[in-house]
Amino acid sequence: MSGTDGADLARFSINQMTVKQLSLPELADACGASGVTHVGLWREPVQAYGVEATARLMRDAGLTVTTLCRGGFLTAIDADARAAALADNRRAVDEAAALGTDTVVMVSGGLPAGSRDLRGARERIADALAALGPYAEAHGVRLAIEALHPMYASDRCVVSTLAQALDLAERFPACQVGVTVDAYHIWWDDTAPEQIARAGAGGRIHSFQLGDWTTPLPEGVLNGRGQIGDGAIDMREWLGHVTAAGYTGPIEVELFNERLWARDGREVLAETAARFLDHVLR
Repeated sequence: MSGTDGADLARFSINQMTVKQLSLPELADACGASGVTHVGLWREPVQAYGVEATARLMRDAGLTVTTLCRGGFLTAIDADARAAALADNRRAVDEAAALGTDTVVMVSGGLPAGSRDLRGARERIADALAALGPYAEAHGVRLAIEALHPMYASDRCVVSTLAQALDLAERFPACQVGVTVDAYHIWWDDTAPEQIARAGAGGRIHSFQLGDWTTPLPEGVLNGRGQIGDGAIDMREWLGHVTAAGYTGPIEVELFNERLWARDGREVLAETAARFLDHVLR
């Protein structure tokens, strides 16, 4: 990247899932080569490498960790399962603090087996946040509820719109609970711009993520996020919405895509940075 491109990439963050084929040391090295200074990390590879070791690696590479994915999965009915989920989310907060990021992205969880009670599931999320919010605040960490596209409501996330995410978040102080604005999940919702403004007014936009919507979706739908510029989403429009709402933080590109994972990770990282410049900023 040229010096100008490096300046333009000042807000760009590569989510680790986009290039999950890279080990953490490879990711750190590739970021340095591409002029990338921000990364969003995932708990499983961080735990495998070691939380403290990852923190040292990021610091030594001059990388800022923008978010840690993921907390959540808070919809269980069974008391033991709920206690285990709370304990795991407290560990996520601990890990985020050790990595130097102030944001844990929360994927709330789907319907428990045999349940059709969406309202009850969302209330159990609120109950869990009441316990987790103060713990997060005490560690300098914020919980960012991510609304996922409705196709994930049954098995992954009963929070399907930004309005639903804010209805939960606004029960708690903004320093404890806010939202993740992920254009991939909300681009279809004509009320989303109004909700982004609402989130901004309350100081609750804790993370902003991008991924493109390409069709046909793959079997299982999870790994269908297209490379920036390949799909239906106007990235500049969504950047405009969060900017108008006062958000000036990092912009993460998070892609789940088998074709990208089959390629050389360094090449994918460089391509993603270039697409960010071309389709988001310019």
